[in-house]
Amino acid sequence: MRLLVAALFFAFAGSSVTMAGDLAAGKKAFNKCKSCHTVGPDAKNKVGPLLNGVVGRQWGAVEGYKYSKGKDGTLMAMAEAEERIWDVASLTEFLRKPKDLVKKTKMSFPGLKKDEDIENVIFYLAQFDAEGNEVDPEEVLSALE
Repeated sequence: MRLLVAALFFAFAGSSVTMAGDLAAGKKAFNKCKSCHTVGPDAKNKVGPLLNGVVGRQWGAVEGYKYSKGKDGTLMAMAEAEERIWDVASLTEFLRKPKDLVKKTKMSFPGLKKDEDIENVIFYLAQFDAEGNEVDPEEVLSALE
């Protein structure tokens, strides 16, 4: 039954289905990301960009972060996708296997294996606005519909 619910969620991730998640489970799953990324009021860029406000943000838009560069010196996939927004579908794909979505990313993380972890991390990240203040993640996610 759990797999069916997860499959239905991901099948409709880009539609008008509202995503729910577990903040505590998302925070726990985010521990796999903390060595490179930060969230919250004191978040800073590390090996990876800070993730405040990432849900609904344009790709490659964190000021002061040096994104992966291509052979010609230009920024690769993140900046090339000027119109791309980190929505549930793109975050799900990226968190599952980053290099499948962004071929030249310098992110070495292989991805999260469990659909529940992906859903919960997205829900957890949605609670942080651009300044790192906590907001209602359900409102952030419903605004993407």
